[in-house]
Formats: sequence, C-alpha cells, structure tokens
Amino acid sequence: MQKAEVIGIDVGGTAIKLGRFNQDGTCLQSLMVATPQPSVPEAVLAVMVDAIAVVDPDNQTVAIGVGTPGPADATGRIAKIAINLPGWHDVPLADWLEVKTAKPTVIANDANCAGLGEAWLGAGRRLQNFIMLTLGTGVGGAIIMGGQLFTGHQGAAGELGLISFNPNGPMCKSGNQGSLEQYASVTAIRRRTGKEPAELGALAQAGDADSLTFWQEYGRELGIGLTSLIYVLTPQAIVIGGGVSASFEFFLPDVKAEIEKRVMPTSRVGLQILPAELGNSAGIVGAAKLAWQHYNNS
Repeated sequence: MQKAEVIGIDVGGTAIKLGRFNQDGTCLQSLMVATPQPSVPEAVLAVMVDAIAVVDPDNQTVAIGVGTPGPADATGRIAKIAINLPGWHDVPLADWLEVKTAKPTVIANDANCAGLGEAWLGAGRRLQNFIMLTLGTGVGGAIIMGGQLFTGHQGAAGELGLISFNPNGPMCKSGNQGSLEQYASVTAIRRRTGKEPAELGALAQAGDADSLTFWQEYGRELGIGLTSLIYVLTPQAIVIGGGVSASFEFFLPDVKAEIEKRVMPTSRVGLQILPAELGNSAGIVGAAKLAWQHYNNS
C-alpha cells in the first residue's frame, strides 16, 4: 500500500508555494508559481488548482492545507480577509478547493502556518510553548501553547505584529496607530531608511557604522515590543523568522538587552530568542502539518 501524502500551500502577494509531504515531514516535490495580478480570489483559486495538479500528478494526496495572508475563521474554512490581496473578504476557500480537488482542505493564517512548521520540524521542535514572529512585508505571529497552535476565540488570535507600540505612530492597515508592524516590518524599514533590509544587512556585515546603528535601534524597538508579549505569554522561546531575520546577528544583542532591562526575571526564566530554521519553506511545512491534523481528525 502506498504511504499517504498531503499538500501544503502558502499563498503570498507575489508567489504561491506548494509542497507534497509525507507523514514525517519530508517534502517529496515543491513548486513556486507567480500569484496572478490582480490577485482576486477566483484567479488565485484557478492558479492553485493547476499547481496542485503539477505537484500531485497521480492524484495520490489525501488532504490539503493552505496558509493565507490574514485570519481564517475558527473552523479553518473561510479566509476572513487577506491583507495585500484585493477582494478577499469571507472567501470560502476550503469549500472551493474541496469542490475542485475532492480532497479535505483546511486553511489558516500564514504566520500560524509558519509557527506550526517551526514547531514540527524547525526551531520549536523541542519546545512546548513558544511564540513566532515573522518579520516580512508585515509582521505576523503565531502562539504555540502546550504543543498546540493557539488561535483563540473565533480563530483570529496571534496577530502579534498589531500590538500597540507607539500610540501616536504611523497609521496601520489594521486601524491601529503605531503598531509594532509599523516599526519592525520590511515596509517600515524601507520607509525609515530608503533601503532594503538585505542591503542594510550587507552594509552592517561590511562594518558600516550607520547600518550597525540602525540595527541596534531596530533591535531595541523590537525588544520593547516583545516585552509586552513576554509578560502576557511567558514563552520558553521567541522564534524570529521572515526576511528581516537574515540580519538576526546584528539586532539580537539589543533585543536581549531591552528584554533583560524591562522584563522581571520571573517572567523570563530560561527565555531563548532563536532564529527560525525553515526559512521560506516554514509556510508550506506548517500548511502540510495542518493538513495532517485535519486528515487524522476527520
């Protein structure tokens, strides 16, 4: 008998990534396709269905998991809203995919998928309680408690990038002002420096004083944001992923110093700040884990 396999999908504003996985998390085949522009739900669905046929040519897979850039409903059926994708409001994506593929499908927020991926095969695999922060175009988050993804009432918990950081700061798409995302995201870094994070990382590597100073300030601000999250959740670790995490070494010392200064020792016993390990594949790995959980529970 052939061993069961699932598909994990990560839907982003510029690319859609897919992977076919077995039960131990081995990726048997992966694919990246451009997100259609404009990325209205029907167009994205059509591209996804075609791509699924490519990664699963023999129609062997038993379930599909999908990460989308925004909250899903508590049952993992509906993409409530997808930030950076136009026209995504209450899209019944799981139902649509089930009709097209005849496979049980479940969806979740992409940062939650990244957190699940790191919990399964990455930096969190030996941890029961941690939070993940993805520092990308926006700032996403995931909360793993007791080894399980915590999604809260109605499934929308873990929007860690939207906590208030500076009440009078720049406007955020969420409606909040001065959210952590407005200081820690790629978009915020571009706005503040006119440079890409990768460029600032390369300059820091070369010893450029201004870039090193920028990363110190960045670390300080990120540390202040994390302080609130640590007091509420007292995690064993904070896992930092997303594109900005490539410069982890330059901002980590200031993140740690800020946390040590502001968080009572009782709230941070043994706290680790770790770089994510799965890079760009965290989303598809976590979506595959989601698919396995859905399949095994159904």
